[in-house]
Amino acid sequence: MESGKNTAGDLHTLSVIVPVYNEESVLPEVIDYLMQAPCPIQREWIFIDDCSTDNSREILRTKQQQYGFILLEQERNQGKGSAIAKGVSQASGSIIIIQDADFEYDPRDIPLLLEPILSNRADVVYGSRFKQNVMQVHRTYHYFVNRFLTFLSNLLSGIYLTDMETCYKVFKSDLIKTMNLRSKRFGIEIELTAYVAKTKARIFELPIHYYPRTKLQGKKINWKDGIAALFHLVRFNLLTSPSEVFLKALPDKYDSAHPPHVSERLT
Repeated sequence: MESGKNTAGDLHTLSVIVPVYNEESVLPEVIDYLMQAPCPIQREWIFIDDCSTDNSREILRTKQQQYGFILLEQERNQGKGSAIAKGVSQASGSIIIIQDADFEYDPRDIPLLLEPILSNRADVVYGSRFKQNVMQVHRTYHYFVNRFLTFLSNLLSGIYLTDMETCYKVFKSDLIKTMNLRSKRFGIEIELTAYVAKTKARIFELPIHYYPRTKLQGKKINWKDGIAALFHLVRFNLLTSPSEVFLKALPDKYDSAHPPHVSERLT
């Protein structure tokens, strides 16, 4: 556990879940950068190695001795979604965020994303790469695919977002820990959004910085994941019932079948 300046009292701890697969070229620098990034509350770091075939696991073991983070090791490659689900199951923080093990997302944006939850205005916060905050250039193919999938997600889920596929999703843990997460690969982004849509959780979306990398630099999502995303959009939004979504009963404040009371709007 790592300490930070706690401006929200001692009520919150952030669990940062970092899936890792074959990132040896940047992993030592990424870990150092993540550990040095500011955070207004205590952090719990959970790295999940998804059976890397390069030197990533050895790097993680070495860095674990230096920084003392939690390291979970998959015995076979199962995908980003599986790694995230495993991290969520082990997280002890009151807030959970997902962080990629590369330099595409800037952890200095995390305090901004935490603020709506710490001030009790949101239960879920998305960091959008497409809200205009900086002049940045996106790769054309991934840009249009992401915008198209977000458009379909908005239609099917009833939640209007500018960036459904973003890595930076922040959840109150008492919400995400009720979810029966089943996606093995990148369908996890669609699954999480579809499940949030089945609740009355308060959702914020804020702009973040984004520095896209190419396939040559290690980007792993491909056209097959784009095709699979269409199936996931239908499956998780239209074909998955609430009884299949949640492992246990939702807290009343998230349950869309539970009428809100004044006290719940304040908690």
